[in-house]
Amino acid sequence: MMTREEALEFGMSFPNVYEERPFRDPNWQLVRVKGSKKAFLWIYEREGYTNLNVKVDPEWRDFWRNTYDAVIAGYHQNKEHWNTIILDGTIPDKEIQRMISESYDLVTDSPTKRIYEAVKRIPQGHVATYGKIAEMAGNPRMSRAVGNALHKNPDPEHIPCFRVVNSKGELAGAFAFGGGSVQKELLEADGVEVIDGKVNLEKYGI
Repeated sequence: MMTREEALEFGMSFPNVYEERPFRDPNWQLVRVKGSKKAFLWIYEREGYTNLNVKVDPEWRDFWRNTYDAVIAGYHQNKEHWNTIILDGTIPDKEIQRMISESYDLVTDSPTKRIYEAVKRIPQGHVATYGKIAEMAGNPRMSRAVGNALHKNPDPEHIPCFRVVNSKGELAGAFAFGGGSVQKELLEADGVEVIDGKVNLEKYGI
């Protein structure tokens, strides 16, 4: 079960953020983005539980509320764009982290967000290199950032990082997918031929 301290620690792990206590009340902590000063995480105690307010894409707002009873309309905030997460132990920590991450992406022009959107555009039956994804995300020189972002992929079901290979068409290391053959199996199921751990970029690359 995620604690208040762990929620703050996770919120502070994002680039260019800072903590603020704006109400002269130790109960309220905000994590904001430097520069814009936009808050993406509110932390406070209410009715015996730690609560987190996070910004949410309206397309996902009702999904989270319908999936977990402990996700409700944003307390004291715009109900269309904010959700409140009640840390009562019923929501997996990974899902809480995903909601916080999405909130951060919504209030920033995040390179990570652009990388994930680029990966979503890889058609079924094709692959893209790290360099190609970096180019599609607006900065051809951030290939390493692509690798880092995909290693932390919060939603593999909708962000098909298995379709990303290196500049030679080689698959990722075993650690990235939980097993040496997992990426190969996913690609083959997708219609991509893998020979000796490599994909023919001329045939399958975008």
